[in-house]
Amino acid sequence: MTYFLGLTGGIASGKSTADDFFKKKNIPIIDSDLIAHEIMEVGQAGYQAVVDYFGSKILTDNQTINRRKLGEIVFNDQAKLKKLNSLTHPLVHQEIKRQMEQYRLNQEKLVVIDVPLLFESGFESLCDGVLVISISPELQLKRLMKRNNFTEKEALSRINNQMPLSEKEKRATYVVANTGTINDLEKKLSDLLQKIGR
Repeated sequence: MTYFLGLTGGIASGKSTADDFFKKKNIPIIDSDLIAHEIMEVGQAGYQAVVDYFGSKILTDNQTINRRKLGEIVFNDQAKLKKLNSLTHPLVHQEIKRQMEQYRLNQEKLVVIDVPLLFESGFESLCDGVLVISISPELQLKRLMKRNNFTEKEALSRINNQMPLSEKEKRATYVVANTGTINDLEKKLSDLLQKIGR
């Protein structure tokens, strides 16, 4: 039986670092962000749907979607964010299920499904357990501003568009606090793998 572990957290909480750890352990990862990027490439189903709705103002000179521009639109308008999600989530969902089936057939022991909006988009029903990477609000803001070169206002608009981390922690099977070094986080994740028995 394949154990599907959902991985989520807040923006800039350290999910990518957790992903890197699982990759080092040769644990397959289904990366919903990567899938979302792929379906928004020129010629893909998501691309057409998004451009049809938001118009050519979100395109770069070489006709690819300018994600920063699209982000500015949707993170300042709840209705437009909802619309974007309704156009892309079903396509992402479909691809995640396809990959899961593949890993099931290959009899993988453990597969990580990395979905930033796991609870918001109802993906937890696909998982056997959910791991939340947790971080304090102050540290989250600081890391996001530094990582994406955002102003405080830009960073807060991204954070506030997600379910509060405290709410995600309540709904998680496992919570790992990412408050120290990368080594600290890796040690905690290593203990978690022992707990899951994988």
